[in-house]
Amino acid sequence: MRSGSKGWVYLVGAGPGDPGLLTLRAASLLASADTVVHDRLIHPGVLEHARPHARILYVGKEGGGDSVPQEDIHTLLIQQARLGRMVVRLKGGDPFVFGRGGEEALALEAAGIPYAVVPGVSSLAAAPAAAAIPITHRGLSGAVTFASAHLVHDTPDWAHLARSETLVLFMAGRRLEEATRSLIAAGLASTTLAAAVESGTWEHQRVVEGTIATIASRVREAELGSPTLLIVGAVVSLRSQLSSLVASSTPSGGSLPRVAEAGRE
Repeated sequence: MRSGSKGWVYLVGAGPGDPGLLTLRAASLLASADTVVHDRLIHPGVLEHARPHARILYVGKEGGGDSVPQEDIHTLLIQQARLGRMVVRLKGGDPFVFGRGGEEALALEAAGIPYAVVPGVSSLAAAPAAAAIPITHRGLSGAVTFASAHLVHDTPDWAHLARSETLVLFMAGRRLEEATRSLIAAGLASTTLAAAVESGTWEHQRVVEGTIATIASRVREAELGSPTLLIVGAVVSLRSQLSSLVASSTPSGGSLPRVAEAGRE
């Protein structure tokens, strides 16, 4: 604790999983923090960058499971800062990409707590890359639509999403069957290629391929868990040409993990 000083909160993106994808800025802040408040999807190797005597507080955010209410996290961050501590709020991926970082920033702003946002590598791009799927590719896709399948208060505009050249659907695991049925009903051809990536960039990453009509059943058969990202579009066809590059990598030294094959058509 920095006695007599006013605390700060840094909303820090920890990246998609692989500790090698942690930014230099994030590592530096972790090495200086008095308190680290982190979610579930943080690789243990990332936490190794924390200062030895830092307070490490887990607020496990897990879809469909027990977690600390978001308002309680706001209160915790404010309390720690008011004690004069330098606080790192460590969030998977990027704080402002489906990470509720905006809500935390607004709460800190309202409380008059100094804060800063440190971007991280988002799984929205990193997970497809680790699975050897370029989300843009000349001649196949010049635009990408990112969306969340887990919308509590709103229903996605499936007709809009069905027109995407490439669709990357975040938090798709629990709503995969509903999402694929809705996309087909909205006009997406049932033969459109799709891939599901579980735990992208982690050592235990797994990838399942299929079509939008078959991907849900293939994911169920493979027993993929959370987090799972869905990629839909012609760019999935490139994976058969590129996966050997990823398969030759190992998790050591911060490189991307070996790709576990499942359900390739």
